[in-house]
Amino acid sequence: MGDPFIRHIALLGFEKRYVPSQHYVYMFLVKWQDLSEKVVYRRFTEIYEFHKILKEMFPIEAGDINPENRIIPHLPAPRWFDGQRVAESRQGTLTEYCNSLMNLPGKISRCPHLLNFFKVRPDDLKLPTDSQVKKPETYLMPRDGKSNAADITGPIILQTYRAIADYEKSSGSEMALATGDVVDVVEKSQSGWWFCQMKTKRGWVPASYLEPLDSPDEAEDPEPNYAGEPYITIKAYTALLEDEISLEQGETIEVIHKLLDGWWVIRKEDVTGYFPSMYLQQAGQDTEQAQSRIKRGAPPPRSSIRNAHSIHQRSRKRLSQDTYRRNSVRFLQQRPRGARPGPRSPGSALRFAGPRLSCSESTSARVHQKLASPDFRCEPVHPSFTSQEVSL
Repeated sequence: MGDPFIRHIALLGFEKRYVPSQHYVYMFLVKWQDLSEKVVYRRFTEIYEFHKILKEMFPIEAGDINPENRIIPHLPAPRWFDGQRVAESRQGTLTEYCNSLMNLPGKISRCPHLLNFFKVRPDDLKLPTDSQVKKPETYLMPRDGKSNAADITGPIILQTYRAIADYEKSSGSEMALATGDVVDVVEKSQSGWWFCQMKTKRGWVPASYLEPLDSPDEAEDPEPNYAGEPYITIKAYTALLEDEISLEQGETIEVIHKLLDGWWVIRKEDVTGYFPSMYLQQAGQDTEQAQSRIKRGAPPPRSSIRNAHSIHQRSRKRLSQDTYRRNSVRFLQQRPRGARPGPRSPGSALRFAGPRLSCSESTSARVHQKLASPDFRCEPVHPSFTSQEVSL
C-alpha cells in the first residue's frame, strides 16, 4: 500500500474550551492517502512550534541560506492572547498555510515531522463529560470562507499568578521569574510547566514557582482517584526524595492523583509515591509518540525552592504520602471482588516510597454531526518541585 501521506488538510473552525483553563483550539479535517478522514485539534502555539521545527529541518527551503530560495510558507508568531477575535482572524492565515504545505515537495509534505503532527492523538478522541460545568463552544468556518462577526462574544479571561521565588530559565522556550512577578497563565500543561506571559515576555514556567493571587485555598487540583488509572512508564526515573518512587521504563502502575505541578501520585504494587507525569503514558496507547516528546536528558532534581515568599498567610494544603497510603488501603479493602485489581500484590499492605526506592516491575463524531447540520510545542521535561515545607 506504500507509505502513508496526507492528501489534504482543511480547517473546519475552532473551539473555545474551558478545561483546564479557558483556551482555543483549531479543528482540522485531515484526509489521508487511504481515503480516511480524521478530525484533529491543535492550539496555535503548537502549530507555530511545529512550523519552527520544520524550518530548522529544511533550512534551504526556509530561506535561511538564501531568502530567494524560500518555499516554506510564512506563519506569524503568536500574538498576545487577545481572545476569540484573534482566534477567528487566524483562520484565513491557517487555511492558506495548510494549502501551501500540501503543495511543497514530497520530502517536506510527506516528512515524518509533518505526518506525526497531524496524526490523531488520544485527546482528539475525547468527548466532553457531563461533569464539565462549561462545554466546549464550536465555531465552524463559513462555507464561503469568510469570518462571521456574529461569532465574536468577547475576550478570553486569563488566570493571574504570582512568583514566590526567583527562577532562572535553562532554555529559550522558558521564561525567567523574579520573586513577586505577576504573570498571566495561558496554558496549564499536565507536565507541570505552564505557558505564561508577562508584559513583553512569555514562555514556560514551573507551576511550583507560582501561587494564585486570589486565594491559596483555591481548588485547582482534582480530587484523588483511589480506583487508579492504568499507566505505563515511558522513561526510567530514580527517586531523589523520600516521597518519590523509582521505576524502570515499561512498568505498569496506577495513577491515583494528577497534580497540576506535574508530579503525580502513583501506586505500584504496595508502594505509593510521586513520579513525573512527563514519563507516563496511558495504558493501551501508543508509547512511541509519547517518547518522541521527551527531547532532553535526565530531569532536574525535585529540590526545594529557596527563599520562597508567599503573600498568603496560609500555604496551600498538600496530602502526605501516609494519607495517600491509608486511603488507598481503605479503598482497596472496600473494593468488591472481581473488580480490576491493578498492579498490586494480593494481600500486601500499601506503603509510601522511601529513599531511592526501586520497584519491580467521538470528538470526530461531534464535529461531523455539526457539519451535516445547515509552539508541537517543545515543553521542558518537568519542573523543579517544592518540598512540603515551602509548597504553596
